[in-house]
Amino acid sequence: MPQKLIQRQTQTQTQTLSPLQVAFVRMLELPVTDLEERVRNEMMENSALEENDDDRRAEEETEQSETDERSDIYGDDVPLHVNDAMGDYLNDDDTPDYLKTQADEARERHEIPLTEDASFYESLNRQVNECDLTAEEKTLLEYLIGSLDADGFLRKDLETLADELAVYHNINTDKTELERLLGVLQTFEPRGIGARNLQECLRLQLTDPDNRSPHRRQALDVVDRCFDDFIHKRKENIKRRMGWDEETYGHVMHELTRLNPRPGSALNEGESHAAPTVVPDFFLSVADDGSLAIRLNHGEVPELRVSRAFRDSIREYADKKNKLSREQKDTYLYACRKVEAAQSFIDILHRRNNTLYAVMRTIAELQRPFFDEDDESRLRPMTLKDVAERTRLDISTVSRVTNSKYVQTAYGTYPLKFFFSSQFKTNEGEELSSRKIKAMLRRLIEEEDKNAPLPDEALAAQLKEQGYPVARRTVAKYREQMGFPPARLRR
Repeated sequence: MPQKLIQRQTQTQTQTLSPLQVAFVRMLELPVTDLEERVRNEMMENSALEENDDDRRAEEETEQSETDERSDIYGDDVPLHVNDAMGDYLNDDDTPDYLKTQADEARERHEIPLTEDASFYESLNRQVNECDLTAEEKTLLEYLIGSLDADGFLRKDLETLADELAVYHNINTDKTELERLLGVLQTFEPRGIGARNLQECLRLQLTDPDNRSPHRRQALDVVDRCFDDFIHKRKENIKRRMGWDEETYGHVMHELTRLNPRPGSALNEGESHAAPTVVPDFFLSVADDGSLAIRLNHGEVPELRVSRAFRDSIREYADKKNKLSREQKDTYLYACRKVEAAQSFIDILHRRNNTLYAVMRTIAELQRPFFDEDDESRLRPMTLKDVAERTRLDISTVSRVTNSKYVQTAYGTYPLKFFFSSQFKTNEGEELSSRKIKAMLRRLIEEEDKNAPLPDEALAAQLKEQGYPVARRTVAKYREQMGFPPARLRR
């Protein structure tokens, strides 16, 4: 049969991020402490960036009045910016003792210890609440999470898990539904979670939409076509089968070896009995007139501007473009590139701050009853989608903003994820936050007869009588999260 070439035209829709969009996304994820380092590094790499001393002096002139105002709201918990005042003195010997003392106290207050860490499974279960799933789907997804091993792998067969759910939990499902929900789990952070073997784990990390490596496609080909050669380090076999030279092979291997073969360790290693140090990214207060006051914590991040020397050089060369020597043209082009990069970086910083402020403002408005009274039971059900719709941002953008960020209030310091929770509906159809269920459950346990403590089934029944239909398994989960042992151990 003769062969012939046929040309077809197909239309596909793809989405790619520009370098500026990628830089903005990465900047959004940074908490204030990491942002300080990122800005300093950028200033070292780009000589067209410099600190805006004019804005710094203006800030120093108004700082005292702002400090007094914040002190009225926060009392002694306000991080005072006395470091700027100390900058007026030449060295430590010239600095008055009272300013040194204030600076030390400010640093101590600025670093707030957080004494509670999320476990491996809590971190994943928190992401479940960010998904648009039914109550039954969430239950199945949580069971999949509970079946992961310490490395983050799902070693059990899906058919076995379906049988376990039917026999031990009276939940009917099948392999197809579990496969679909496993696909949801495999989109959670860190990437690679929920893989059934090492090959699938590496594939999940290489197909991550945020992975923009130029060698990602080639690394994926190695995982798909030469996995056995890769794990046994058969270098020559891989080079021959893929047709690569030594340099290409080195780049691809660098891409592969930087992947995490044990994604669960990224969460397990984060567990620590020592209290980590938390620096709030926001300061929030409620003024006397009831209005919300929200301020971003800029920490030691300097106010930036484009270097005047670079701008003057560009203007000077631009006026005599046609008379420039080769060396002067190179200098002119170099200055233009640096100035453009500096301005882009400054714009990204401003856009980051505006986005963070918009998300924090929306969270504060949605959870206003909590900030008025510091009552956890008054937190309303809220998801990332709720905030995204109000701010007109993408859900992934809201997720990046709320990840690893903290807000300091008059009542304490909270991670932004604290304000998100799933919802239940009462018998009358009223939406109810899972935290309110926990508060009621806590009250039932604390008020029970210690000689005859209530088992989980009885607790679930009492909650149902009050109009809150909660399954026994949910009661058991919430009880464990609050640190209450089973009934037989509460005597």
